[in-house]
Amino acid sequence: AEFPTVAFKACTQQQNRHLKQSRLPVATAPEEVLAGGACVGAECLLHVLGNYSRCGGAKTTLTVGVVGYPNVGKSSLINSLKRSRVCGVGATPGVTRCLQAVQLDRHIQLLDCPGVVLDSGDPPAAAPLRGALAPQRLRDPLSPAIAILRRCPPQQVPED
Repeated sequence: AEFPTVAFKACTQQQNRHLKQSRLPVATAPEEVLAGGACVGAECLLHVLGNYSRCGGAKTTLTVGVVGYPNVGKSSLINSLKRSRVCGVGATPGVTRCLQAVQLDRHIQLLDCPGVVLDSGDPPAAAPLRGALAPQRLRDPLSPAIAILRRCPPQQVPED
């Protein structure tokens, strides 16, 4: 009741408008729907946001910041809810460079934010693992690869 959680899959279609939304709940959606390009879970998320915009019975304006690590789908989530490409998306971190406000409906505004990477105290080699650096900008790709291997259980890493 205090921290609602909604399973959500963003749309992966390439078109600019009329992005598909499946009306099936994520929990009961068949595998082919989940594997397809349509957004799943939007109806439930929109319902939750709509409930937050109703304060006591009166509709109020709700501004929601979409915040997270780089390249996790913040802009894709907004595009899926809006059902059109209003935010730029890409396979590498850093496409969203500044805050962008998107009006979802009369009462809900979404804020697309650049990725946030907090300093975790990890060695610099771990920065690419948190999405802080685009792979193309790495001077030394070996250090992050070693950091990944150190985090893997030995039985999962073949010795060949």
